[in-house]
Amino acid sequence: MATTIEINKQSVKALLSSGIERPFVIPEYQRPYAWNFDQVDTLFSDIWEFTENFGGSKRNATYFLGSIVSYENKDEGTQEIIDGQQRITSLFLLLRAIYTKLEKGAQSKESDNFLKQIRECIWRANKLTAEVDFDDILLTSRVVNNDGNECLRDILRTGVADDKADDNYSKNYLRFQSLFDTASNNSPLLIFDFIYALLNQAILLPITADTQDTALTIFSTLNDRGMPLSDADIFKAKIYNHYKTTEEKQLFIDDWKELDDRARYAGESIQQLFYYYMFFLRAKAGDNSSTTPGVRKYFLDGKAARLYETDLMDNLKIILNLWLVSSKREIIENESWSENVDILKAIDVISSYPNEFWKYPVVIYYLQHRNEDSFDNCFLIFLHKLIGELLVRYLLAPTINAVKVDILKLNGEIIKDAHPVFAFKDIDTAQLSAAIKSPNRNAVRMLLKIIAYQDNRQQWLLPDSWEIEHIFPQKWQASYFVNMSDDVIRDKIEHIGNKLPFEKRLNIVAGNGYFGKKKEQYSKSKIACTIAMSTSTVSEWSLEDITERDILLSNMLTALIKAWNEKYTVDQTAASDEPTDEQKALIDQFKKNGWVK
Repeated sequence: MATTIEINKQSVKALLSSGIERPFVIPEYQRPYAWNFDQVDTLFSDIWEFTENFGGSKRNATYFLGSIVSYENKDEGTQEIIDGQQRITSLFLLLRAIYTKLEKGAQSKESDNFLKQIRECIWRANKLTAEVDFDDILLTSRVVNNDGNECLRDILRTGVADDKADDNYSKNYLRFQSLFDTASNNSPLLIFDFIYALLNQAILLPITADTQDTALTIFSTLNDRGMPLSDADIFKAKIYNHYKTTEEKQLFIDDWKELDDRARYAGESIQQLFYYYMFFLRAKAGDNSSTTPGVRKYFLDGKAARLYETDLMDNLKIILNLWLVSSKREIIENESWSENVDILKAIDVISSYPNEFWKYPVVIYYLQHRNEDSFDNCFLIFLHKLIGELLVRYLLAPTINAVKVDILKLNGEIIKDAHPVFAFKDIDTAQLSAAIKSPNRNAVRMLLKIIAYQDNRQQWLLPDSWEIEHIFPQKWQASYFVNMSDDVIRDKIEHIGNKLPFEKRLNIVAGNGYFGKKKEQYSKSKIACTIAMSTSTVSEWSLEDITERDILLSNMLTALIKAWNEKYTVDQTAASDEPTDEQKALIDQFKKNGWVK
C-alpha cells in the first residue's frame, strides 16, 4: 500500500493547537531534550528582532522556524515527533513561560486574548464548559530512561520550575522567563506584538507521514544539523516496549546503558555491534548474498522478531569483548585468549587492514567457537590464515570487492567448522613479492606490524602511538644523488625497505635527519626491530640499502604467509611453531646486516 505525505506550512499557533485533536508525542527512541542557553537565547532573540524589524500585529511578514517531521499514529491518535522535538519542546516551554507571566501580571484585553490563544496551544479544554484541564497537556515525552519526562509535564502543568534543578527543561524554562521579563521591562510597548508574532507569524513546515518508516526516512534525508537518529535508538524503543512489566523494562534499560557506555569506552557503538551481529545471523542462516541489507530493515523485518530473541543482549556483549580486548587491553574472565600475546598481536595486525571486512569473520568465529576446548590454538591459526589471505588480496588489488564475495562465503563456513574452508584463489608469488616491496600506502601499517612482531624480542604489543618512519628522509639534498631523477628517488623512499615503526615522540626528535644521526633515537625505542636498526653496520643509509632490505623483507613476509597457509592445511595439533629452513636462512641474513640480534 502506498504511503502518503502531507506538507503544509502552519503558524506556531495552528500547529500546536492541532494537538487538541492529535496530541504530540516524543517517542521512546528519541534522545533526551538537549537544548542549552545558546539555542534558547537564539530562538528568543531571533523572534524578537523579527518583531522589531518586520513583524507584529501591523505587518504581514513571516519568520520561518524550520520543519517538523512526524508520524501520524492512528492507533493512538497522536502525532509522533520524528524530527524537531528540540524545537517543539522549546516552543511549549516558551509559551508556558509567557502564559505564567501574563497570568500573574496586570490584566488587559490584550493579555486575556493571548492567554486564551496560548491555552489552546498547550492544553485541552472541556468541550462543553470550555474549562481548561491543565493536566491534559498536548505534548508528552516518552524518552526512555529520562527522568525529565515528568519534569516537563510538571512545568507545563503548574508553570513552576525549581531554580536549583539541573535538567534542561527547568533551566530553559526559567531562562525563557528571564528573557521575557527583560524584554517586557526594556520594551513594554512591543511585548504583545512579540507574542502575536510568535503565535501567528513564526511559521513551521510540518511534514506528516502515515507510516513510521516513511517519517524516519524523511528525517534521515533532511537532517543536516547533527547526528541523525540511529537505528539503535529505534531498536532500544522496540525492545523496551516489548517487555511487559516495569521491572523488566528497567532491567533492560540498565543493561542497555551499561552496554552503550562500555561500547563507547571501547571506541565502538551499539549501532556497530548490531551491524556485526547481523553478519553472524546471516551466516547462520546461510545467507551469503553480496548485497548487504540495511541494519534497520534486517532487524525490523518480520515484526522485529530478531530483536526479541532472549540471547540478543548477551551476544552483543560477547561481540564487544573483542574490542575491549583489542582497544583497551582488558582481560575477559575465564577467556584465556584475551591474555594470549600471540593472539593479541594477530588481532593488532589485522585491525590495520584498510577496510572493515576483516571484522565479520573474526566476530563470527569468536561467537561461534569461543567455548570450544581448543579455541585459543584454533583462533590463532585462523587469524594468521585470515591475515595472510586479506593482506595478499589487498596488496594485489586494493579494493573492497577483491575480498567481499569470498569473505561472505567464509562467514558461512565458519559456522560449520572451527577450521573453515577458505575459498580464496591461489596467488602469483612473483606478483606478491613486487607488491610487498612497493605496497599500497594503506597496507604499510599492517606490514610493519607483521615485521615488528616477527622479532622474537618483541614480547608485547607495539605502543599505541607510533608513526611510519622513513629511514632515508623524505626530504633530501639534491647534491646527495648524481644523475638520478627525483621521481625515481621519491618512489624508492616509499618502499617497505625504507620504513620502520617508530614512537611519535622519538620520531619528532629524529626529524628529517640522515641515518647516522637518527641511530641515537632508534636506540631509545621500545620497538625491537627499530632498536636493532640502531646497531646496523651501515654508516649511512642509501638507496642500495633500501633495495637490499626490500628483498629481505619481501622474502621474509612471503615465507611467513606461506608458513601460515601450510600450518592451516595440516593437523593443527601437530603443527610446529618452529621456523622453517627458509625462515632460518632469512633470520641469518638479517643478523649479518645487523638488523636483528
